[in-house]
Amino acid sequence: MAVQSRVRAASLCLAAGTGAQVGGDLYEAVHTPYGVRLIVGDVRGKGLNAMRAVAVALGAFREAVHYEDDLVKVMDHCGAALLREADVPGAFEPEVALEGFTTALLAQIPDIPGEHVVELINRGHPAPLLLHQGTVQALTPSCPLPPFGLEDLYTGPPPKPKSYPFLPGDRLLLYTDGVIEARNHNNEFFALPEAVQALHTCTPKEFLTQLHQQLLHHTEGHLADDVAAILIDRPNDESDNPTHRHETS
Repeated sequence: MAVQSRVRAASLCLAAGTGAQVGGDLYEAVHTPYGVRLIVGDVRGKGLNAMRAVAVALGAFREAVHYEDDLVKVMDHCGAALLREADVPGAFEPEVALEGFTTALLAQIPDIPGEHVVELINRGHPAPLLLHQGTVQALTPSCPLPPFGLEDLYTGPPPKPKSYPFLPGDRLLLYTDGVIEARNHNNEFFALPEAVQALHTCTPKEFLTQLHQQLLHHTEGHLADDVAAILIDRPNDESDNPTHRHETS
């Protein structure tokens, strides 16, 4: 089934400074029969254990997004895959198996004419930023869910996606904590909302290119953690953009 989602997307992935272990950032945007579906996440820890968890989560996501019509079920597939992997003897080091977890944000932009919304499920991940008419808003969940691996801590109602307006001209930034925790020599965090607001006229690819430059300038070229981000927007003139485009920076 072909999908004609009138949105644009671009992604960014930056490794931390020389000598740092490979981290556990994960991200993906997929065209599906249900619209554009996205995931951004962060596995606790670094090295081979984190790489393994990233592969498991992304594999489950890439498969489930094409046949599950419910975003909650996609989320459940990712969580179940991580739990199965943790139960494999020797899959993870003992301390990782006991204390490991993965934060994740799942998003869906339905391909329904006239329905300008984005649906989100947040599993303990930094809230995405929505830019609407020059104003930046953090889409913080009203009922927080725990990260994957910490499901036993949740005793609330069954999770369901939260829907937000996503109108022509709007853009949404999904990112990992390496962006907002980037510090300068004065130990000041990177001001991400201000950056999103200042770069509102750029295309998604241009935005992420300039965000990359600003992060390197802020940290003087020494990122302490890996960075992953996806920017997706809905152009004002959708007739000029009949299909989803995904570019990687």
